[in-house]
Order: sequence, then structure tokens, then C-alpha cells
Amino acid sequence: MAKYKPYSYAQGMFIPVVFKEQIQKGTFEYTMNCLVDNELDLSIFDARFNNDETDAPAYDPRILLKIILLAYSRGITSSRSIAECCEKNVLFMALSANSRPHFTTIASFISSMDKEVVALFLQVLLVCDQQNLIGREMFAIDGCKLPSNASKEWSGT
Repeated sequence: MAKYKPYSYAQGMFIPVVFKEQIQKGTFEYTMNCLVDNELDLSIFDARFNNDETDAPAYDPRILLKIILLAYSRGITSSRSIAECCEKNVLFMALSANSRPHFTTIASFISSMDKEVVALFLQVLLVCDQQNLIGREMFAIDGCKLPSNASKEWSGT
């Protein structure tokens, strides 16, 4: 008769995690972390917080921006799902330094950063240009409408 090693899913295990070591060089997460920490000027977010003396401290916009960009890069768009990732996914924990913002904080940050996104996007493009990542042949962002065979009733304007 065959003999197997015993196992149990009920057992627990403590695993030491060093967040800095979870963000590996050469990955999207590492590049994004360096870009947000070292290249982007995030002082544009300072005006929205007036909690200098009496209010509770807010989450650092760098942390929120990192976890939102990582989530969007993975196809996660729900603020509840992003908050859950910050509690269960080691990479999200590492990027957020185990901050674990509530989903309402994430949703509020996303919905109110419409003006800041334009400035951030410009900064990212300038960094990409400095690194010669833009081909310089043609770069265009436009809202041109293309013809299609979809019904106007279902596709909107």
C-alpha cells in the first residue's frame, strides 16, 4: 500500500515579508514605484488636504496613486476590489506599505482627481521623452469618431 506524507489545510504559517523585497527590479511595479516616488511632482494633491493641525492625517497620494495604477494595469477597476487587494495581495501590500485604505477613500480619490490627472499625464510623457521612449514620429491623442455598423440607439452618440 502506498504511503504519503500527511498534510492539513487547517494549519497556519507565519511568513516574514519584507515589502521592499517584493517589488522586483525590471517589473512594471518597480518602474511605477520609482516613477511615482522620484520623477512625478505630486504637490498638486496638497491643495485638496486642509488637515494641518486639527484633522486626522490623510493617506499619502503617492500610496493611493500606486495602488490604483497597479490595479488598473491588472484590470481591477472597482474600489472595493482594490481595497481587498490591499488586504490580501502581497504586491499591493508592498506598494501601499501595508496602508490598507478603505474603499470609500479609494473611490473618493479616483473620482476627485480629474484635474490632477492631466498634469500627471504630462509629467509621465515628459519623463518618457527624457528616456527616449517616445518614437518622435507621431504621437496623437484625439477623439475622432470612426464609422461603424453599430446601432445608434445602443451605442450612444
